[in-house]
Amino acid sequence: MRKTITALIVFLIVAGGFYYFQEYVYKPKPAKIRELDIAILKENEKLIAAQIIAGELKQVTKLIEGNLAQSARDSLAEDASLPFMDQLTDLLREHDIELVRIEPGNRRNFADHIRVPYYMELVTSYASLVDFLNDMEKSNRLVTMQDFELSSTVKQFQTWAKEGKMDKRPVALTLSTLTLIKQR
Repeated sequence: MRKTITALIVFLIVAGGFYYFQEYVYKPKPAKIRELDIAILKENEKLIAAQIIAGELKQVTKLIEGNLAQSARDSLAEDASLPFMDQLTDLLREHDIELVRIEPGNRRNFADHIRVPYYMELVTSYASLVDFLNDMEKSNRLVTMQDFELSSTVKQFQTWAKEGKMDKRPVALTLSTLTLIKQR
């Protein structure tokens, strides 16, 4: 019984000491400081978001400047632009994609931009196609993919199996370059 009473007294002394320490020795931060800490955290989040947006805006500005033509007769707005075709064929070679056919389409003039389609027939693997499209998206030209068609028949599949081209499939896609027209 003495041990229980002694343990209870020691517990009450420790609990009282803890309460005294929390109340009088270790004062919690005043409410104003806590509010300011929260405000600082929110402002830091806004600053980080603004820095990210500023970096992206620089890239967008560079992309727009690279695709902005002075008029519809500018060299950037030509049908079958050779610099774009060179870039396209370099990317196809880089990703080991076989170009069967490429055909520039008729350009379409809009009030604020010109769209020039390029119809392509390719033989490629899915992974190479995805990598190619990712690189096209990152290029310095504004490019959209209008149509995309994967096709294969049983006979084609058997032929590819005999040739050892199991992973390659024919793909037909239409990419369009967009050229922005400077408004006066």
